[in-house]
Amino acid sequence: MAQNHYQLELESDPNNLITVEEFVNYFAKDIGVDEDKMNGLMLSVTEATTNAIIHANKNDPSKKVTIDVFVDNGYLTIKVKDEGKGFDPSKVPDPTASENLLKDSGRGVYLMRVYMDELKYNVTPTGTETILILKIK
Repeated sequence: MAQNHYQLELESDPNNLITVEEFVNYFAKDIGVDEDKMNGLMLSVTEATTNAIIHANKNDPSKKVTIDVFVDNGYLTIKVKDEGKGFDPSKVPDPTASENLLKDSGRGVYLMRVYMDELKYNVTPTGTETILILKIK
């Protein structure tokens, strides 16, 4: 039987993203996430983790990123917590605006909104939680 809570903690090093991918594959398979939702799920979790490592924790290996996954009532809730100073999600430029179309970065938040059923942020004094919510089936 699948569990209802999975957790991964890692140092803020971009090389750890492969571990995140393995973690997502593991819990998604364990709980039976629909195949057609896998790419969006993988992209969203790695994007949230990349933001936590690079933007929030500034690639500082002494700072951790914690990923908590909860399964409840057909929904998957993934909380990616960093130890950074936090940011204002409304200040992230719209990647679909013409002046931003050719930029290399800035699409992560947009893509997470596209693929997830819900995207929320919980800014705390000890870091920001990016909260991804996805209907499993």
